[in-house]
Amino acid sequence: MHKSSFSVLAIVVLVSSAASIRAGRFTASLVAPGTVEGTISYTGTPPKMKPIDMAKEPSCAKQHATPVMTESVVTGPSNTLEYVVVYVSAGDQGGPASQPVRYDQKGCEYIPHVAVMGVNQPLEIYNNDQTSHNIHPMARVNSEWNKSQPPGSPAIKTTYDKPEFIPVKCNVHPWMHGYFAVLSTSRYSVSDGNGKFSLKGLPPGKYTLTAWQEKFGTQTQDVTVSSGGTAKVNFTFKATPY
Repeated sequence: MHKSSFSVLAIVVLVSSAASIRAGRFTASLVAPGTVEGTISYTGTPPKMKPIDMAKEPSCAKQHATPVMTESVVTGPSNTLEYVVVYVSAGDQGGPASQPVRYDQKGCEYIPHVAVMGVNQPLEIYNNDQTSHNIHPMARVNSEWNKSQPPGSPAIKTTYDKPEFIPVKCNVHPWMHGYFAVLSTSRYSVSDGNGKFSLKGLPPGKYTLTAWQEKFGTQTQDVTVSSGGTAKVNFTFKATPY
């Protein structure tokens, strides 16, 4: 009698366990990452970007068939904006990123114009030119430094331990300007030449997004991401010609 009862109980436990596992797998299959995507645009009149005269550095000037333009406000079709950083400022901010971020000095330009990285994420700065550069990130929250980087020298490797938007310049070539965007989240995007951005792989939930543009400041919007869904968020900055 005892053996029979024990066998029945064991079978019930096994069936219940199997059902629980199947239910768990089924529930997990219903929860999928979502996406936020949108467009960055502007109203008003943006400042006109100016051609850069690199005559004082012939090795760089000859790399550009047409003059390079300044990039503090880069516009695209239909009044859109490039190089706007969109990031999660509240909500699931993701884990730390360990892949090094690469920042190039090529043709006496910073590439990309805005380099985005997480707090303590490795940053590697390269000199691809035949001339020396002196890179000078003008941090205020983090430690400020400037370092000379002759042609052919190893990459400058560094990290930043606090969130901050850091303007970058070259003390040798005064037209070289860029930004380091140091964020406390690994969930971010930078708008492309058509003003488009996309944040993928977001767990379902509520988020606050912040959009930053170096001349026009920041904007925020709240958004809810559903399982496997795509939420639309657009930002519009007011541009001024100065």
